[in-house]
Amino acid sequence: MHYVFEPGLFSSDPVHTAVLIGSVTAVVSAVVGVFTVIRSQSFAGHALTDVATTGGSAAYYFGIAPLTGFIGGGLLGAGAMEVAGVQRVRSRDLATGIVLGAATGIAALFLYLDTTTSATTGATQQILFGSIFTVEASTIPVVSGLSALTVVSLAAIHRPLLLGSVSPELASARGIRTRWVGLAFMLSMAVAVGLSSIAIGSILSTALLIGPAATALRLTRSLASSIALACVFGVSTTLLGILLAYDSAYWDSSSQGLPVSFFIVAITFAGYLCSGIPSIRRDSMKRQRRTDDRPSGDAPVPGVTS
Repeated sequence: MHYVFEPGLFSSDPVHTAVLIGSVTAVVSAVVGVFTVIRSQSFAGHALTDVATTGGSAAYYFGIAPLTGFIGGGLLGAGAMEVAGVQRVRSRDLATGIVLGAATGIAALFLYLDTTTSATTGATQQILFGSIFTVEASTIPVVSGLSALTVVSLAAIHRPLLLGSVSPELASARGIRTRWVGLAFMLSMAVAVGLSSIAIGSILSTALLIGPAATALRLTRSLASSIALACVFGVSTTLLGILLAYDSAYWDSSSQGLPVSFFIVAITFAGYLCSGIPSIRRDSMKRQRRTDDRPSGDAPVPGVTS
């Protein structure tokens, strides 16, 4: 098994921390991601990654913990997008685009300041693409607490949230405050993006948010099974990415190894592609049955006279 598990894997403290933080982050991202896909707010999730980049780069510049910047920036951006686009569902994309553009510009400013005013190298790499092996163990309680709070909050609002996602008019007719429910969900999404940013970087955090959820929704029919399967996919992908990233340092003696974010994103993408195989096969079988049931050219066609 030494070809799979390189020496020191199970005794490495950075690996232990990466496994714990990565697993917790994958679970909360999967839960939030299922509702994100159902509500067709993947674009908002992508925009929050840029907002998280702004917060993370600002935190680095002012000497604050990156996690604080990622989540703080995400919460501000989520609130701005939901408040600006709350009057009509169609205005959400407009509000998201405006916040996305502003966040990208501010992030570019802070990333420039980080690289020109600091002697530390790799700041941009760490903010954009993450470095889960360098996360301190003291971050675990904070990540766990925020993740638990996010999951509990979603559990409390999941019924009105699901109804508002499927039929906003019916939800309003039943007296559900869709504005506050939507705002609570956007804040939950911001926390999920902020947490995944410390694992695979702010710019790639959408992979954990959307990938496992979209894959699970392709393969399941109920909300509970979709969430469970998305969590399994997310955790499995994260653990496999950590394993491959650790092993990659031994593939070439002159290399320091490939980043975890690359493996997680690549595995997520491959999993989503593979999840479409059953539907392709079903469609192919349906077309074949229709072809087999179609009358042959020599047989009389009902309703047609010669």
